[in-house]
Amino acid sequence: MKKVFASIITIGDELLIGQVIDTNSAWIAQEMNKIGVPVKHRVAVGDVWDDIWQALDEESKSADIIFITGGLGPTADDITKPLLCQYFGGKLIMHQPTLDFVTHLFENVLQRPMIERNAKQAEVPDVCTVLKNEKGTAPGMLFEKDGKIFISLPGVPHEMKWIITDSVLSIITKKFNTGFIEHRTLLTAGVGESFLAEKIKAFEEVLPVDIKLAYLPNYGMVRLRLTAFGMDKEKLNQHIDHQFNLLKENVKDVLVIDEDLPMEAVVGKLLKQKNKTIATAESCTGGYIAHLLTSIPGSSAYFTGSIVSYDNRIKEQLLHVKKETIETFGAVSEETVKEMVKNVLHIMQTDYAVAVSGIMGPDGGTTEKPVGLVCVAVADKNKTITKKFNFRFDRNRNIQLTATNALNLIRQLIVDNS
Repeated sequence: MKKVFASIITIGDELLIGQVIDTNSAWIAQEMNKIGVPVKHRVAVGDVWDDIWQALDEESKSADIIFITGGLGPTADDITKPLLCQYFGGKLIMHQPTLDFVTHLFENVLQRPMIERNAKQAEVPDVCTVLKNEKGTAPGMLFEKDGKIFISLPGVPHEMKWIITDSVLSIITKKFNTGFIEHRTLLTAGVGESFLAEKIKAFEEVLPVDIKLAYLPNYGMVRLRLTAFGMDKEKLNQHIDHQFNLLKENVKDVLVIDEDLPMEAVVGKLLKQKNKTIATAESCTGGYIAHLLTSIPGSSAYFTGSIVSYDNRIKEQLLHVKKETIETFGAVSEETVKEMVKNVLHIMQTDYAVAVSGIMGPDGGTTEKPVGLVCVAVADKNKTITKKFNFRFDRNRNIQLTATNALNLIRQLIVDNS
């Protein structure tokens, strides 16, 4: 059975200069993965006729499904529609159902006059299948050539997603026997990518050739992902589950969770399971740990609040850190974060608490306390643990590493209490 592949071409100068981040490709790839279609290439091109044409030629050589997003607007730089018309040998015609919808949208919903430029949104090549777009004015278009399908979609993310969900997925699954893709992902902490690779070297050497292992490092954590493709879903799951269990056994001493979850979700899941609560006292991270915890839906069940004590006055006045502690040991010290965590635990009346203080950079460091020095404390009513880290990266990465490692430290305390 021939494996079906997809490619994604995103169009727009704004993508190439970094003005707009391409989230469309990531979302399309995720949706294709769900129906067993791997994405072979992702290509970004500007609003240049020859570049778009060349991308279509190149991607159709190796992919069965070619997605094109962007360039369907009403302005002069939106050249995708006339290009596709020429590429597939058609001519532009007015699509009456789309025109009726756009007219209704402007006159009845937006209550704005319909101008000729807006009406042109309803023009489509006569060689395409029109894909209705109930979230905007530009319809999607589907072309077929040499057994391949080309799907042109608006660049506006919520419009693109609606068209794919409403019609494209069912079209693909009816036309192609796509098979299944299965992933298994786990999260490790406390060991770097190279050491982890050495640790599971024997496992990797005998891994079946039809299962791929990927290393995904990020801010002190490493995810390991197994991926396999097959036509029989039940056999595929049995095959990959067996290897995943072997992998978990090989990394059990550094395993955080055998799911594809970020650290903040892992901590939240533990707290929810145990019906416990948490609060934070943050200096150098400026509330970022609280932000991560509350980014998880349902976090109100376990997160009570945070005191962002960036200034030493706040540490003293709101967190009741002794002035002599700061004067003697400094704001960035295990002694200070120990008082911060104990006091926020009492103030917030929670089961657990996290406190951090550090020097994020680029300046503010000294020989004794360099940029990247961070002190973390975690606590419950019976135990307080402190730990020093020396990250020494740029400011943003230092903040993210601080948050991730602080969350891992509190995770370990929660697990130890189990």
